[in-house]
Amino acid sequence: MASRSDQCEPLLRNSVTYHENCPGCKVEQLKETRKGYPLKELTLVGLLVLCNSLPISSLFPFLYFMVRDFNIAKTEDIGYYAGYIGSSFMFGRFLTSVLWGIAADKYGRKPIMLIGVFSIVVFNTLFGLSVNFWMAFSMRFLLGSFNGMLGPVKAYASEVCREEHQALGLSIVGTMWGIGLIIGPAFGGFFAQPADKFPDIFSKTSLFGRFPYFLPCLAITIFSIIIFVATFWLPETLHKHPLEGEKKGDDDPELGSEDKSFQENKQVPQKQKNNRKSLLKNWPAISSISIYCVYSLHDMAYSEIFSLWAVSLKQYGGLGFSTSDVGEVLSITGFGLLIFQLLIFPPLANKAGAILITRIAAVLTIPLLAIYPFIGMLSDVLLWLAIICASLLKNILAVTICTGTFILLNNSVPQDQRGAANGLSMTGMSFFKTLGPTGGGSLFAWAQKRRDASFLPGTDLGYHFLQ
Repeated sequence: MASRSDQCEPLLRNSVTYHENCPGCKVEQLKETRKGYPLKELTLVGLLVLCNSLPISSLFPFLYFMVRDFNIAKTEDIGYYAGYIGSSFMFGRFLTSVLWGIAADKYGRKPIMLIGVFSIVVFNTLFGLSVNFWMAFSMRFLLGSFNGMLGPVKAYASEVCREEHQALGLSIVGTMWGIGLIIGPAFGGFFAQPADKFPDIFSKTSLFGRFPYFLPCLAITIFSIIIFVATFWLPETLHKHPLEGEKKGDDDPELGSEDKSFQENKQVPQKQKNNRKSLLKNWPAISSISIYCVYSLHDMAYSEIFSLWAVSLKQYGGLGFSTSDVGEVLSITGFGLLIFQLLIFPPLANKAGAILITRIAAVLTIPLLAIYPFIGMLSDVLLWLAIICASLLKNILAVTICTGTFILLNNSVPQDQRGAANGLSMTGMSFFKTLGPTGGGSLFAWAQKRRDASFLPGTDLGYHFLQ
């Protein structure tokens, strides 16, 4: 009987019941004693989010050339096939996000995060070694299907922080996600086709010459391996109370007063279940999720159209940029975005509020997109200056909207509903982001076929729909 009591005995501190063998309770105890920020945990959370977002956007600068090298489509039809590959990741994640969320609630946040990072190591590497369209499509689909860690990471970020620091944890997730979507294309732009850019280092007969899009995928894989190892040091936050002991205690009079505390603990899951049933009636939460999903569609379509437009030839209405040019634009944009997120966004959000800055950013996006077709008429220094400024401002507005909506969502639900709310938003976001690259690629391909139209010719059509 003593051994059973040792396993199940709750530790009482400040009228809060902790269980000795529960990892979630250990984190709660640590939060009680640690008044400052959980720097180690939040740093790894940020790196996990960065690791998750890099493979999503890294292919956009070279996807046009990859599809062209597959020799599966005519020049004007490349956008269709590029859209299918770009959408396959989000379609896979749409199908499995709920399942990974259920697994995270049952087995813990940490195992799902480890599986997600490991899937990047495997499938992103194989994507870089793709030799045909169907292999590339399949690897992206499997990467999305097995990479279900973003929802658990969001829940982890709020669970590992004290209540007064939860806003910071959620802000880090949004910030690193946006930065990853900028750095990813820079990776793809700089490291794709290395044999053409650096012939003195990489020969045409080398591995990177035969697989010109493997190097950016390999760079992300190496980074993911480092994060995979570091994740083992993260503490688990999921509460795992000894349910077997509780069941035995129901009929055991020797447990005495402990039985009452166990009965109280057993009531918590049922209460959470009842609360989750009312989530769909929480209109502020549903509104935040809806806005987040719709803007995810918009942002993915923009990323697809912008990348295809930038690398398309001038005769097809594009800018005629190389992958290196796109990488330079996006790296400068990423640096500016980092400064904005660290120095400007936090005080701006605290002073103006998440709702106001989200509204202003959404309104400013409309006239900004309207000037993109006119940027293509510029050349040389003016072209570079205009495209860098426009790209920087567009991504600042995008991150402001996403982070603001994310804060609104988590503030509109109690803590025991955040997992369900994040899972629902992930499912919806993945579905809409599945449509984004396909719709954007198809729209771009259609626009290229009507360059001589009298109404919204060429690129005007694509950016008009984004408005």
